[in-house]
Amino acid sequence: MTFASTIAPRDKRASLVSWIFAGFSIASVFGVPIGVAISTSYNWRYTFFGISIITILTFILLVFLLPKNVKQTQSSIKNQLTLLLDPRIYFGIALVLFTAATMYAYYTYIRPLLTVAMGFSITSLNWLLFIIGIMSILSNRLSGVIAEKPNSLKRLPKFYIVDIAMLLLLPVGLLNKFSGMAIILILTLIVTVLNSPIQLHFLNIAETDYPQSLVLASSLNSIFFNFGISLGSATASSLVSVIGLDRISLGAAGYAAISLGFLYLLNKALKAKAASISQVLK
Repeated sequence: MTFASTIAPRDKRASLVSWIFAGFSIASVFGVPIGVAISTSYNWRYTFFGISIITILTFILLVFLLPKNVKQTQSSIKNQLTLLLDPRIYFGIALVLFTAATMYAYYTYIRPLLTVAMGFSITSLNWLLFIIGIMSILSNRLSGVIAEKPNSLKRLPKFYIVDIAMLLLLPVGLLNKFSGMAIILILTLIVTVLNSPIQLHFLNIAETDYPQSLVLASSLNSIFFNFGISLGSATASSLVSVIGLDRISLGAAGYAAISLGFLYLLNKALKAKAASISQVLK
């Protein structure tokens, strides 16, 4: 993500960013079944040995493939952090955090949701996770298509509204394995369409107004998505014992509603900034 603006021309950046996000999904689609197969056939430690080898190979590839001479503005940490005072940035950060919390407030328990709540067999679990992984790849490509369009963030509220509706319907959908799986697949397709538009949003603002903070801006999505994973997972684990496994999506719906609110505030901040620039030009 840090090198995306250097590697790709501006008109190809959205596509590159979406493929980087898709890389996580592709890794899960193939990595999880392979890891499970190695663990069950041999020993779980061999899975970690394999990960270590792949990490070393990845490190070597990065040394040779990443650009060596990247122009970046040198600045103090204090000057770099001025980026975080911009409402277009901190509303975006909050949006990323609560969007991740939305996903992981139910996805943390995806296996028991599939097997215990919906009634699928343990033997079908890998295939079901494979299908969910494929849908996640399609989601990242959809995210890239949206990011390529002008004013991409203004196109996202409808996805959050559908998110909220699906999450509220999930407890009823779980009564049937096919309706429950259909809702999970719809959620997988749309819950993270924010990824590419918000990444480009951070990069574009940094390039235009905060060139000293470009590296920081490129990292914001990853940093706060991980905070959101922690928040969503903690929420899910708390709700399981209070309202039960089949209703944990209600907590996710709450986070989706909060995300929708921050998306409204972000679009409002972008509109105000555009209006002020227009006024100055006049």
